[in-house]
Amino acid sequence: MADAGGGVGSIGNRRIALMPIDKITLYNVYCDESCHLENDGQPIMVLGAIWCPKDDARRLGAELRDIKARHRARGELKWSKTSESRLPFYLEIIDWFLAESPLHFRGLVVLNKQALNHAAFNQGDHDLFYYKMQFSLLNKILSPDSQYAIYLDIKDTRSRLKLKRLREVLCNNVYDFTSDMIGHIQNIHSHEAELMQVADYLTGALAYRHRNLQGNPAKVAVLEHLERKWGCSLSFSTPLREQKINIFLFSPRQV
Repeated sequence: MADAGGGVGSIGNRRIALMPIDKITLYNVYCDESCHLENDGQPIMVLGAIWCPKDDARRLGAELRDIKARHRARGELKWSKTSESRLPFYLEIIDWFLAESPLHFRGLVVLNKQALNHAAFNQGDHDLFYYKMQFSLLNKILSPDSQYAIYLDIKDTRSRLKLKRLREVLCNNVYDFTSDMIGHIQNIHSHEAELMQVADYLTGALAYRHRNLQGNPAKVAVLEHLERKWGCSLSFSTPLREQKINIFLFSPRQV
C-alpha cells in the first residue's frame, strides 16, 4: 500500500513508483455480458465494460437522463429495445458516447464458443473460463497507479457467487492486483446506474455484429452509424492503444 507521500512497490517482478494517495485517479467500471452461458446455443460470448473517472460519472449519468427526457424514452436504455420508432434517440446516444472523452468501452468476444475444449487445455470448466475472460477484459483497463470501483449487472441468483470469485481472481493473479487498487466491487441492477445501461447497449451491439444478424433494421442502422462515426469496424480486434473503443477477439485453440 502506498502511504500519503508515495513510494515504491512491485507488481510481480516489476518495481513501480506508487502514487501519493491524494493523486490517485478514481474510476468507475460498469461490466455487462451477453451470450455467456455454455449451452445457450449461441456461437459467441461477449463481455463488455464502460469506464470513466468517478468525478465524471454523476454528470454523465445526468446527461444520459436528459437525452432520455428529450426523446421521451422511458425506462432503461437496452440494446434489445432498439427500434425504428426510436432510432433518432439511439443515434444520439451513440453520438453522445463518442463525443464524451471521459467515457471508454472495452469489449471481449469469444468466437466459436462451441469449439471450446476446457479439459484439453487444463482450464477447468466453463465457469472458470468465464472468470479468465473477465480477467482478460479488465486487466487492460486496470492500472496499479489508479483505483477502481467495479460494478457488475445482476443477472441471476448466482451473481453474488460470481462477484466473490471474480474478486479473488483479480486480487490473486500473476499481476498481483491489490485490494487497494480495486477499492470496491459490487453487483447492482442496471436501473440503478445509467452508465451500466450504456455498457448493456454497447455490449449488445457488439454481440449483434458478431452474431451476423440483420433482422432488425434499426439495430443495423445504429451499428453502421457507430462504425462510421468511430471510423473502425466492430468486427475486428483493435490495437491495445485504442482507448475509446477497444475490442479483443478470442479464438479457441484447436486440439
